[in-house]
Amino acid sequence: MSASSLIAVSGPSGSGKTTWISQHLRDQTRPLFYLYPGLGNISVDLAKVGYRFPWVQVIPEQEAQSALSTLPEGAVVYVELGFHMDLSSLYFGNIPCHRVAVSPPSLEDSEWHTWADEVVPGCAIDAPDAAKLPELWCTPLMGRVFDPPSLDDVLVELTGGAYGQVHRVKGIFELPDGRAFNVDFVQGLPGIEYTELALPRWLDGRPRRFSGIEVVGGNLNQEIMAQTLLDGCLSDEAIAHYQAQYRAYPDLDSEAGGEINSELGNEPGSEPDSEPDSAKELFA
Repeated sequence: MSASSLIAVSGPSGSGKTTWISQHLRDQTRPLFYLYPGLGNISVDLAKVGYRFPWVQVIPEQEAQSALSTLPEGAVVYVELGFHMDLSSLYFGNIPCHRVAVSPPSLEDSEWHTWADEVVPGCAIDAPDAAKLPELWCTPLMGRVFDPPSLDDVLVELTGGAYGQVHRVKGIFELPDGRAFNVDFVQGLPGIEYTELALPRWLDGRPRRFSGIEVVGGNLNQEIMAQTLLDGCLSDEAIAHYQAQYRAYPDLDSEAGGEINSELGNEPGSEPDSEPDSAKELFA
């Protein structure tokens, strides 16, 4: 059997790193692993990969060292490196590493080009300003359930610059009908993309699975973003009310699904206990 290998993928925010990796995670003929260092357990991409590709072993950051030292033969590890990572400080032991930079076509020379063994074309976004690193704000939302029209309003305001200049938004959000949606926005690309995740509907209290949001930009008003997100969440009473309806009348699923897709900007049929108590906790 072949030896294990590691593929490290880096590039600017919104260049398409996760998309490139996802294309290779469909191969189930070898043991596959995914690691996203730098954000601990609040990485949206770490959760999204685990939800979308259940055969892929997602490596929690705190377990990276032990996991990389005990890989099975023939394993392939994809390591996604955010724009905030110092490429010169990375060390993966004795595992053969192939370095891939996903770069927008307009970017022809950068630290990613110098670092990479291979450069692949990414999304046609504006080349980042190498002299100014953007801000990154992220927070877990586990247990939070959003009212769909309110969530749509928040995301439109957020991506429209109401809380600062936003380059990138990605998140996983829970809705009252038990479904979870992945949300993706890249400045310069059209619209906000909503994708239903293929997860069991959660109709038993507040969801006990990961959801969260990451925002990349400049001059971000983080406290107002946190409070606005909280304002779009449903109370315990509202969640219980909606869930009781969906449990009692399963036929509501198809009708409500179309309504919620419409409220989130989708056409019907589109692809499918640590709860913070205040904006201060979300902000932290």
